[in-house]
Amino acid sequence: MKEAESPPEVGQVVRIKRGREAGNFAVVIGVLNERFLLLADGEKRKFDRAKKKNINHVEIYPHLSNEVKRSIEETGRVTNAKLRFALLYFLKEQPELLKEGE
Repeated sequence: MKEAESPPEVGQVVRIKRGREAGNFAVVIGVLNERFLLLADGEKRKFDRAKKKNINHVEIYPHLSNEVKRSIEETGRVTNAKLRFALLYFLKEQPELLKEGE
């Protein structure tokens, strides 16, 4: 799958390519600038301890979680359960990604 050419937006699913969490999936919960994103997965990386990540160190998928996006737009935050659900739903839709990453 090719990386998205457009800048990532809140609610989008990414796979971390570099660092300690390489291979893990996360949801974009904030775009700091054109270089850095805030990522969380709701499990190891909770919303209130989001990871600041260089955009070049993640693989961006076209999947967008409207639940997460709406929640952040309306309240400025999202529950960790919603993040976990968004990732679970994404991986259920794309089972081949799990095999490739394991």
